[in-house]
Amino acid sequence: MPTKPPEPEPPFAQRVLDWYAFARRDLPWRRTRDPYAVWLSETMLQQTRVDTVVPYYYRFLSEFPTVSALAEAPEGKVLALWSGLGYYRRARLLHSAAKQVEHAHGGQFPRTAGALRALDGVGAYTAGAVASIAFRERAAVVDGNVARVLARLYAIDDDLKSGRGKALVWRLAAKLIAGQSGDPGDWNQALMELGATVCVPRAPRCPTCPASNHCLAKARGLTGDLPRTIPKRAPVLMNRVAVVLSSARFVLLAKRRPDVLFGGLWEPPSGNDLGGLASALAVDVGDLEPVGQVVHLLTHRRMHVSVMRGPLRHRRGRGIPGPEYDAVEAVSFDRLDERAQASLTRKVLKVANLGPRGLRSE
Repeated sequence: MPTKPPEPEPPFAQRVLDWYAFARRDLPWRRTRDPYAVWLSETMLQQTRVDTVVPYYYRFLSEFPTVSALAEAPEGKVLALWSGLGYYRRARLLHSAAKQVEHAHGGQFPRTAGALRALDGVGAYTAGAVASIAFRERAAVVDGNVARVLARLYAIDDDLKSGRGKALVWRLAAKLIAGQSGDPGDWNQALMELGATVCVPRAPRCPTCPASNHCLAKARGLTGDLPRTIPKRAPVLMNRVAVVLSSARFVLLAKRRPDVLFGGLWEPPSGNDLGGLASALAVDVGDLEPVGQVVHLLTHRRMHVSVMRGPLRHRRGRGIPGPEYDAVEAVSFDRLDERAQASLTRKVLKVANLGPRGLRSE
């Protein structure tokens, strides 16, 4: 069978690569070709800002320097290190995929995007990123930054969140990397960097763009209109109440079931009904005082949490505080940071005037 001829290299390709070599940010995961480190960074960077990820990336590699170390770690420890990074399902899938690499692949990452897709939580983007950066496979990647760059370069009028729009951008990305003569990992990272620092969502910096002379959106005066996306839905409002029971040394925390929001994380017990929550905790509502409210934003939810505080006493009859939980425990303040917890929990404890060292002065 005759070999398919390579796609022609676009005229702006070398300019983009030259720009990337000169202008790229010095990020820690760009100093390595280790597939484990690359995979870890790409997982952490999903829907999370770079400056937020950097300290977590260093802490994870310090605690789990290899995929084998991560695979052997207890889930609670993994979630505790992830605490505050958000989207906790990523951490559980990361842990599960590490076990797959360890047990099914002898601790060695699969070397192709197709094989990487078989790992838990690894989608087309992450597979392409790891395969191209760590193993130099000509595998395309499309994240929000790359999609925006391509939508403007080629004046794509389709909604990029639609099936047609996604397919079109992925086809373009695959065509571009197939025509590359240079390092595919550098090419993918160059497109991502271009979208993150130059071809930004609002007020793109066209005069500094290495591909501006070939950009159809710029030529047609459409840079402010592209890419097309449908408006986001308004987040669903959730009203909750959290009960913070504490003594001089301990605070009561409950662990959420793995299959619910914030699964596997510890928090002061919360629910929709204060009376039912107090009853499950064997607490008199009259012993509780309101201390404030927390507003917490998630991708599709806006949570309003009323915080109640009361004394932690040893009482018989205290049970699991609701169907969202599978454990409840009095945790000492000096061990609080060892428990995996969402940033919402830290907000609730702060409103209750509590922290890792216990009750703070008013």
